[in-house]
Amino acid sequence: MFSSKKWSPKGLHVYITGGSQGLGLALAKLVVRKGAHVSIVARTQSKLDDALKELEANRQSPDQVFKAFSFSLDTAEESAAALQAASDAHSGQVPDAVFACAGAAKPMYLLEMQPEDLSSGMTNGYWIQAWTAFAAAKQMVRENKKGKIVLVSSTLGYMSLIGYSSYSPAKHALRGLADSLHSELMLYGIDTHIFFPPTMYTPGFEEENKTKPAITRTIESADEGLTAEQAATGLLSGVEKGHAHITADLITSLFRASTRGCAPRSNAALDFVLDLVAFVGIPIWRRSVDKQVLAHRAEHREYLRTKGLVD
Repeated sequence: MFSSKKWSPKGLHVYITGGSQGLGLALAKLVVRKGAHVSIVARTQSKLDDALKELEANRQSPDQVFKAFSFSLDTAEESAAALQAASDAHSGQVPDAVFACAGAAKPMYLLEMQPEDLSSGMTNGYWIQAWTAFAAAKQMVRENKKGKIVLVSSTLGYMSLIGYSSYSPAKHALRGLADSLHSELMLYGIDTHIFFPPTMYTPGFEEENKTKPAITRTIESADEGLTAEQAATGLLSGVEKGHAHITADLITSLFRASTRGCAPRSNAALDFVLDLVAFVGIPIWRRSVDKQVLAHRAEHREYLRTKGLVD
């Protein structure tokens, strides 16, 4: 709490999955402006090529190295191969900081889902980051690298609501992984952080809205949300300050304070105030959401009939 020393990415190799758009790309440009070498990973090579041009536009030094790698990251093997490819571009040395920003959501009613929707929810929301953390931790320990591993959850990693039964469980799982790694990896001087962003206005958000139930959009309308750039700034600020759980908006900070568990406090005095506000505010928020959902009951029943999901 009283330390003034901040972590800086300047001169370090920063590895970012999901780096071709949204939060990942915004973060990549931000650390480039701070003097980092950056490797980005995503599925689509054309998007990676465009992203590299944006990184070049933010270059601060001719010595900075920018690389892009096309991998799916869906499996342990692909995630390890992607990390190794980035390491090979830097004399075989593992990156100094690994930011796992890749992921996707497909909000919808549980009754509309097929089994593969639940499975892909865990793959896209949890495993795609967990495998990167798995590979990074092993390589950092082998090389005695006192690095950083940063996961990206969501406000929905602290709570949940209608429409997110395939997404929120994955984000809660990431919190469990981050808290476990925070405890274990301190044995090796490796820091673990996890970011809980609210609604982010990115291409991924536009894709989510294609399946998102109307009642979910209504409830979320109270959340002002963040641009990718605002979220990236909040994320990097939390990492620089050494926060284990990172939030970048008031609503999520209140949920963090009310559901922190045994995670280290970011700021004892501020968290005390947030605890008091959350003690009163969170139950009020919950009752408001429940009221909106129940008011939607008749409309929802008719919707299910039109889909042939109920009689």
